Amino acid sequence: MPFADMREFIARADAAGELKHIDGADLHLEVGALTEMFAFQPDPPALLFDNFAGFPPGHRILTNAINNQRRVAWALGLPEHARGVELVKGVREKMRGFQPVPPREVEGGPVCENVLTGSDIDLGKFPVPFWHEHDGGRYIGTGGQVITRDEQTGWVNVGTYRVQAHDRALAGLYMSPGRHGRAHMEPYWARGEAAPVMVVCGADPTLLMASAQFLPWQVSEYDFLGWLRGAPLEVVRGQYTGLPMPASAELVLEGEVPPPDQENHPEGPFGEWTGYYASGERAEPVIRVKAVYHRHQPIIHGSAPIRPPASSSGAYLFRSALVWDALEQAGISDVRGVYQLESGASFLLLVISIKPRYAGHARQAAMAAQGARAGAYMTRYTIVVDEDIDPSNPLDVLWAIGTRSDPETSIDILRNCWSTPLDPILPPEKRARHDFTHSRAIIDATRPFAWRDQFPPVCEVSPELKQRMLEKYAAHFKSK
Repeated sequence: MPFADMREFIARADAAGELKHIDGADLHLEVGALTEMFAFQPDPPALLFDNFAGFPPGHRILTNAINNQRRVAWALGLPEHARGVELVKGVREKMRGFQPVPPREVEGGPVCENVLTGSDIDLGKFPVPFWHEHDGGRYIGTGGQVITRDEQTGWVNVGTYRVQAHDRALAGLYMSPGRHGRAHMEPYWARGEAAPVMVVCGADPTLLMASAQFLPWQVSEYDFLGWLRGAPLEVVRGQYTGLPMPASAELVLEGEVPPPDQENHPEGPFGEWTGYYASGERAEPVIRVKAVYHRHQPIIHGSAPIRPPASSSGAYLFRSALVWDALEQAGISDVRGVYQLESGASFLLLVISIKPRYAGHARQAAMAAQGARAGAYMTRYTIVVDEDIDPSNPLDVLWAIGTRSDPETSIDILRNCWSTPLDPILPPEKRARHDFTHSRAIIDATRPFAWRDQFPPVCEVSPELKQRMLEKYAAHFKSK
């Protein structure tokens, strides 16, 4: 069953021992520091912060909501024991036969319990963290959603972009080039007009999983979420823009984004998903906030990036599933697993496991992945391994690279590929001319096909013997 809202998710996590309550943390650095420190623990808990100095009790922040694969499985309605490639398979099954389930519009909802306009708007009324030590300010939108609309077709996009709190009714908005939300705004800006926008700062964490996807053009994340949930999301129209917001959301900002050549504001630096402050401080678009909607005692969903391999969402699982689907649609046979390694922050390190059937099979799989939208953005290394390698296990992958690839013959370089200003290795001269492209490597770490049958056999306990040992000595293994 889908979660009705963030509060139901919190209640389940609490009942299952998956939630840690932290009272009295300082919004300046302590919330961010504790979030990061817990994220690097095995099976990290979700964190619920409360009782901030200067704010009423109950004005809370939820972090690390879905950076644990058990809780990701909950959100997707999958078996909670699924891990790694097994979980990616579950995501693929879940996504198979996707049929849009549009949201259902309702009159009012919990998000409308409080509506602030005019001089009542003050982003300082909400606990907004200063997440990282070298950030340029406080960020209210990290685990939220930015809602925009295609003025020609009415297609509503729900994307995850970062939002900085600048002033009482002014926020900063950063969107990388090529993202759908930015594409929606550009026609308004070209006419010298402000683009309508909404920012959801807290909702059922499943919405973050949907909004972080690389869905095709004209496919709404609301429709995708409805299909994932098995029920339409209830939405209510904003009074200023008419854009739809989740009726059960915790906190929503509504406003407009003027053309950035007319009005902008320094944005950043901000600790980014690559683990660096790569994009620095730049002039970026702003949001003039015209209305604020919030529940009583609102909860902000904080999902500020953390240095990999810690992950703040299950987006890498969806990207893995989408690349796997794209490979099969391209006619690539015998794909045994696809995984975006957490060390690559959902983008940089893509691993494909196949059973090679012919010479060039591994290269074909790697090249097909570059053409898929989910595999095209920011991928640095695409590594193809044999079917006996678990692509979700970085030690397995490194072993395959170290023993089955030859640097002279196993690596190919592609140039001028889709990157982002957030890329930490973009040199200053490329940034200066807005050349946001990079090279990427394909590593064929499969056994050389021409003499694969003569490749030395692996020295490892056979699956049959392993199973016998697990059954015979079950008590010993369970104790660990």
